[in-house]
Amino acid sequence: MMLIAVLQGLLISAGVAFFVVGSIGVLRFPDVYTRIHALTKADNLGLGLVVLGLLPGAESVAAALKLLLVWILALLASACSGYLVARAARRRGIAPWQRAPSARPAEDGR
Repeated sequence: MMLIAVLQGLLISAGVAFFVVGSIGVLRFPDVYTRIHALTKADNLGLGLVVLGLLPGAESVAAALKLLLVWILALLASACSGYLVARAARRRGIAPWQRAPSARPAEDGR
C-alpha cells in the first residue's frame, strides 16, 4: 500500500512539473507557434501523468473510466484548439520566429 501511495505521489508531482514547464514555455517562447507547442505538449503529458497517478485511488471502475475519458477529451480539445490558433495566426500573416542571422553558428564548410 505504501508503494502505491509513493508511486501516486511521484506521478502527480511529475504531472504538475510538466504543467509548470508548459506555463513557463508560454511565457518565455518568442512566437505563437512555439508557445502553442509548449502548452499543448506539456499540458497533455502533465494531465496524463496526473490521471495515471489518480487511477490507483479510483473508487470504482466507472470512476477510473471517467478519469480516462477526461484525459481523452482534453487531448482532443488541446489538439483542435492548438490547430485553430495556429491556423488563425497563419491566416493573419504571422510568420514563424527565426533566429537573427548574426546569432547563427558559423558553418564549418561541409
